[in-house]
Amino acid sequence: MNQKFQNVINKIPQKSPPIWFMRQAGRYHNHYQKLREKYSFELLCKKPELAAEVARGPVADFDFDVAILFSDILFPLEGLGMGLAYTEQGPKLSFQLDPSNLSKLNPAQQAIDFLKFQSEALQATRQVLSQDKSLIGFVGGLWTLYVYAVEGSHAGSLIKSKSNPKLFHDFLKVLFPVMKANIANQLASGAELVMIFDTAAGEVSPTFFQTEIEKYLIEIADQFPGKIGYYSKGTNSAHFSSSMVAAPWAGFGVDHRWNLQNAFQLKNTGFVQGNFDQALLFQDSDNFKKSLNHYLTKIKEYSQQDISRWVCGLGHGVLPKTPEAHVRYFVQQARQVFP
Repeated sequence: MNQKFQNVINKIPQKSPPIWFMRQAGRYHNHYQKLREKYSFELLCKKPELAAEVARGPVADFDFDVAILFSDILFPLEGLGMGLAYTEQGPKLSFQLDPSNLSKLNPAQQAIDFLKFQSEALQATRQVLSQDKSLIGFVGGLWTLYVYAVEGSHAGSLIKSKSNPKLFHDFLKVLFPVMKANIANQLASGAELVMIFDTAAGEVSPTFFQTEIEKYLIEIADQFPGKIGYYSKGTNSAHFSSSMVAAPWAGFGVDHRWNLQNAFQLKNTGFVQGNFDQALLFQDSDNFKKSLNHYLTKIKEYSQQDISRWVCGLGHGVLPKTPEAHVRYFVQQARQVFP
């Protein structure tokens, strides 16, 4: 386990934050590209020793403090019988969810059994990971998985998804038990905590979020107190009710649209993970360094109490073709500013 990461989870004061990036193991990285020359994306995810090697690579290369399960948020949909193929145009399901085909879904237990490869991947990752590094798991957000099941992607206005909240709640009668069992299995397999990645949550209004979505998230946080982190792309503080903030979260991740100081004002949410704009890593070297140094210097002015809650990272995740040199400089510079 990484001591800095454990300190931030357990609210132990420290001056230097742990560092991890979403999508730190992926297409930008030479280590991953070499593996992809030999294996399909699906095999890299589903064969535990390969998933472990993908997850280990960037930690060994860039010295991140935390490794994360290498997998994909959409696999529960495959487990529920919706099919899943990774094509040049992106992931494709065999059908789109609507009220007429809801009954076609597999039982929850069948999907839970299907997802055991994720737990096995975590076990394999822990075996190859340096002992001074932490390991976390993840699941896709309930709303995000529903949107993908209905729309086939997260793009657009999500009219079909938003116009039928009854279908969302009916779908969760099957999906929700799958998520909770998967979280429990990941925690039992070596994950120190599990992140919920809700990339479509920012497409709904605060009212919709609070009336239709957050009760399920609060139930998960209550069931696994101090073991669940929540990241939602595009949301802001208005989305989160007092009940949501007061739930026993391990922490919240915030994207680059947030002022990090405002995120620290969510006092009961544990750590705050984020939130440098990932697109700025594509700037030329001089401008990237200026942007990063401005960002880090500003955080240096925050209170020690706030810095102790910070997990240093990007606003969303490492983008394909991001220069490796800039990822490496980011980690080194963060450690120099916060020694």
